[in-house]
Amino acid sequence: MTVDHDEEHDPAERKMRFLFQLRSRGVTDPRVLAIMERIDRGLFVRGQFADRAYEDTPLPIPCGQTISQPSVVGLMTQSLNPGPRDTVLEIGTGSGYQAAVLSGLCRRVYTVDRHRRLVQEAEAIFRQLGLPNITAQVADGSRGLPDQAPFDRILVTAAAEDPPGPLLAQLKIGGIMVVPVGQSDAVQTLIRVTRTDTGFDYDELRQVRFVPLVEGLGQT
Repeated sequence: MTVDHDEEHDPAERKMRFLFQLRSRGVTDPRVLAIMERIDRGLFVRGQFADRAYEDTPLPIPCGQTISQPSVVGLMTQSLNPGPRDTVLEIGTGSGYQAAVLSGLCRRVYTVDRHRRLVQEAEAIFRQLGLPNITAQVADGSRGLPDQAPFDRILVTAAAEDPPGPLLAQLKIGGIMVVPVGQSDAVQTLIRVTRTDTGFDYDELRQVRFVPLVEGLGQT
């Protein structure tokens, strides 16, 4: 499909195409679509890739990380199914885009990243957007945030070989965690884990590709 140059720079047209891409890839929850219409992904993509902010593609960000493609953000949020009274933990702040989307759907978001630069840049955008219900901090995401646990929902935006034990332990009974699992960069599966009175139920959702979940803090 060719895009008229004027249409490419028309915000209403751009937003309409953006939402069409989301729906066509399975993002159907009206609450998720509404918040993704409101949160401008362009604020989270800078530098040479800024003109691709509204494409359904992952893009590089500093510290060797990526901002996930919008449809994956939408599908992960939809699978997490956060409620308005929920407290959510996000592992891997990255650009801050996913946390900003979650902030419109729940009571509070705690988001952690091992890279100080990413946390600081994301915090600046959260302030710009007026999102006071996000708390971002530098931490080893593989350990979660035990001081704030338990959580109603946990979203992990980096791939582990198995759902990390410390994160499972920080999930409330009835809580949901969405996490990419896989031993290689090429083949990972998005898993939804539901904590029950007797253990954990696992559902496989789809194939994905994420950066690996790394223990410890980054150098930047």
